[in-house]
Amino acid sequence: MAISVPSRQLFIDGEWKVPVHNNRIPIINPATEDIIGDIPAGTKEDIDLAVDAAKRALSRNKGRDWSSASGSVRAGYLRAIASKITEKKDELGKLEAIDSGKPLDEALADLDDVIACFNYYAELAEGLDAKQKAPVSLPMETFKSYILKEPIGVVALITPWNYPLLMATWKVAPALAAGCAAILKPSELASVTCLELAEVCREVNLPPGVLNVVTGLGNDAGAPLASHPDVDKVAFTGSSLTGSKIMSAAAQLTKPVSLELGGKSPIIVFEDVDLDKTAEWTIFGCFFTNGQICSATSRLIVHESIATEFVDKLVKWAKNIKISDPLEEGCRLGPIVSEGQYKKVLSFISTAKSEGATILTGGSRPEHLKRGYFVEPTIISDVTTSMQIWREEVFGPVLSVKTFSTEEEAIELANDTQYGLGSAVMSKDLERCERISQAIKAGIVWINCAQPSFIQAPWGGIKRSGFGRELGEWGLENYLSVKQVTKYISDEQWGWYQPPSKL
Repeated sequence: MAISVPSRQLFIDGEWKVPVHNNRIPIINPATEDIIGDIPAGTKEDIDLAVDAAKRALSRNKGRDWSSASGSVRAGYLRAIASKITEKKDELGKLEAIDSGKPLDEALADLDDVIACFNYYAELAEGLDAKQKAPVSLPMETFKSYILKEPIGVVALITPWNYPLLMATWKVAPALAAGCAAILKPSELASVTCLELAEVCREVNLPPGVLNVVTGLGNDAGAPLASHPDVDKVAFTGSSLTGSKIMSAAAQLTKPVSLELGGKSPIIVFEDVDLDKTAEWTIFGCFFTNGQICSATSRLIVHESIATEFVDKLVKWAKNIKISDPLEEGCRLGPIVSEGQYKKVLSFISTAKSEGATILTGGSRPEHLKRGYFVEPTIISDVTTSMQIWREEVFGPVLSVKTFSTEEEAIELANDTQYGLGSAVMSKDLERCERISQAIKAGIVWINCAQPSFIQAPWGGIKRSGFGRELGEWGLENYLSVKQVTKYISDEQWGWYQPPSKL
């Protein structure tokens, strides 16, 4: 049975609104290459309307409706959103799969995380009330000081296509918990479920303007949003190149940004591992989400004494992955999100071959799939550190392999990158794992696993992988401004100046 994609408009000020220029962008199912619907193409004029709506939401009823309401009020809305998404989970999972190419099992697992994330930040919103007016210890008894945590204001949330609804939720849930009003601009390559999130907000009667969803192209909608003078903060997940442009635009107005950008993450495998257990984690770390993960552990650094045997196992695991339409039962690898990305991934593989690398498995379209943007899981050896495939983010199911002989060499190889998002170390020697976790320059280190993500733990990178942290309490702090309030409590004159003489 064909899945019908709802036809939506832009969601601004609590209502569906036709874009000012009334243009639309086709939705292409990456598994079939068929057009299955369209999304509204917002522009600067629509962004202006959305920002105005967000500003009104913050000031309505002197802030009492949202920004200065108690955290428990906002928590109620967040829990209502979670409950409504739970009701729609199966439908949303299928929409996510046909829009982004993500295997249905993954899409449904993402939705479990979406629901958990809204509930988690509902709890943190309630906890905010108790943290207000936290006292600050001062060295002078004549003063008392305390801290207020206030919403940062109107926030721009610009999100990617690899986890469309989940990445949006990582930003929307804490922003709303903090009391901000938001404009969400999802990737034009996968916006369907973000528009459905807008419908959920409408159904739970979220106050108008608290969350606005404007779809459209990056240059037409994302750029004017990032540079809008009335946006108080920009949170962006996406490419390092776009992140740099957003940072430049924000710098003109001294506006805070948080950036979660690209990666080229290492996985170090020592000689003492369980080969099959480690092989599965290595495959999962690189090929999950069709290889389209910013934190993909796509650089395998394996001890030379086990390299041949271990890589042989990896090839067997990779060949056993079920590649199919995302809706097919048991699918574990779906298509690349778009034709442009598909061609880019194949170009990386072609360049690796021309530079002298060896394709051990994969490297092309699966023979049984004649349509769709499918790329076989690909493992590449005979790689040098100067090769493009080793240095640049592919964003597809491609794993590059190098060997090492000493721990120091492994650390040097792992850190020889402009990125610093994820990393993994695999060994039964836990002391060694702890040493390496301290030596690796990355925001995240996984020990004897790859890619687990928990909403309670911070997520983010260093170097060209960006800065700022999402998830956990750190995610909430992203959207809060800290205000110091200090009062003089002595009855005595301050006494710094000589008082004027009394007549």
